[in-house]
Amino acid sequence: MAENDRAPAEKVLVVVGDEGTRCSIEGFLKENGYRPHGATSGAEAITKLNQQRYALSLMDIDSCGAKGAEIVPKALEIDPDLAILVLSEVNDATNAAICLQLGAYEYLTKPVDLERMLATVERALRHRGTQLQTQEISAWLKQELVARTRELERERTKLEQVNVATLSVLINVLEAKYPDFVGHSVRVAEMSATIADEMRLPDDDIEAVRAAGRLHDIGRVGIRDAVLSKKGPLTPDEQKHIREQVTIGFQILSPLEHLGAARGYVRSHHEHWDGTGYPDGLKGEQIPVGARILCAAEIYDAITSPRPYQEKLSPEKALELMYRLAGQVLDRRVVDAVTRVVERHKMLVFVEGEQGR
Repeated sequence: MAENDRAPAEKVLVVVGDEGTRCSIEGFLKENGYRPHGATSGAEAITKLNQQRYALSLMDIDSCGAKGAEIVPKALEIDPDLAILVLSEVNDATNAAICLQLGAYEYLTKPVDLERMLATVERALRHRGTQLQTQEISAWLKQELVARTRELERERTKLEQVNVATLSVLINVLEAKYPDFVGHSVRVAEMSATIADEMRLPDDDIEAVRAAGRLHDIGRVGIRDAVLSKKGPLTPDEQKHIREQVTIGFQILSPLEHLGAARGYVRSHHEHWDGTGYPDGLKGEQIPVGARILCAAEIYDAITSPRPYQEKLSPEKALELMYRLAGQVLDRRVVDAVTRVVERHKMLVFVEGEQGR
């Protein structure tokens, strides 16, 4: 190899006990553009490897003690990138295989053929250079992957926020068409989250309940205005039609995978504890706890809000009614949590403030 084709002045550690042989190798390497450093034993070689970094080491394992081959893994433990050429007087295939298995690049027998040794040194360093480049590329790719993943995560989060914000705006528009429902979704969302917190649900579940409360009426977009605005009792066909609201809402939210369990809460928030609800006729514990909470929060808000077709109930009267529904429509544990929330005034002021607007 021409000198200008090789990294200039690579440092080579020559571990040879015989001074004449070592000086001969060092002189030949220096003439060919390398910076040789000598060591007379395995112990001295380990010391020097701990002191500075070498590109390659020529190791005469006959100079490294009874178990000379053990110098190879010890050296590589210090510097995994070190290229190692083993020298030995033993022309033994088994011994050579052991050294190569331990991590040496090549096994050369003595007396040393300097030209052959030089060619092997150059080949070993090319191999080392390729490995180092591969490691650098891998590290760079890993950094790029991490950076790109973070960038995509930020973009995904922004898109998710835009999606939810867009749906929230749509809900506000729907509620604005029917003054009796203005603020209903916000109140249900906050009350649902407070009930979930009272029941000691994990933080992720609390936020899923909050999201479901905010979006639970999105399915109204598919319900006829004449049915939504009707003041009197609904006909059986109209009741069937308005029940489609939960499945329509679920279909709208289904592509938004980041909403997770919130989508199921929206679908199931009209299921009843005794199995008489809809759309799937779920019963008891089959109903997701978030949907049970949402059902209770929606009922509480409905009966404590002024509506043209019913008298607004006080919180105390509302709780009495909800306990009558416990075990039939509602989960009693959820009703107990609603009672604790209301009694501690966690939601009472908020609900009344929203209703008074």
